Amino acid sequence: MSQEFVIEAFPRDDQGRGASRRLRREERKIPAIIYGGGKDATAVSIWHNELKKALENEAFFSHVLTVELNGKKESVILKDLQRHPYKPLLTHADFLRVDKDHEIHVNVPLHFINEESAPAIKLQGGVANHQITEVEVICLPQNLPEFIEVDMATVAMDQVIHLSDLKLPKDVKIAALLQGEDHDLPVVAIHKPRGAKVDDAEDGDEGEEGEGKE
Repeated sequence: MSQEFVIEAFPRDDQGRGASRRLRREERKIPAIIYGGGKDATAVSIWHNELKKALENEAFFSHVLTVELNGKKESVILKDLQRHPYKPLLTHADFLRVDKDHEIHVNVPLHFINEESAPAIKLQGGVANHQITEVEVICLPQNLPEFIEVDMATVAMDQVIHLSDLKLPKDVKIAALLQGEDHDLPVVAIHKPRGAKVDDAEDGDEGEEGEGKE
């Protein structure tokens, strides 16, 4: 992981809806909590706009983050984020402490590469049907991938790529697959558009009729 995200946090004593509203309105901060790691939960506040800007980077969601509070740093991951129901505002964030010796569960995005150049799409008119765009992985914090690539270059028409087909970094596991074969979900497939299938069928029927007339 080459990128580092540092979040400045401040102690928060006042709690409750009224205190949270004042925090957002007067200080431009939002309430947050840091928990786990065998320690008591810590109520903090963080800058709203700084967090919002960080969230524009997809990697923020799948990175081990650094929270700096009172001059001390802790390693965390973002576990939950609450947003205003209709305004473009964040309202609360939950951060889970992590350490290098304990595995973490994190949702990691899938990056589909070579999709436009795949022969089944470029030459045969197929369309990629994405069933899953992120996957929950289990690994130690230092092994957490920023994303997982799904190479579409050799995917054939009507071929289905499942979770078990994904190439994972070393020491990274997919949580669903640990629950058994029934959880080996489809990730992506290439199919012809429905209209194209109908046209192909009609062309085949016309060919057969022509042969009969001869």
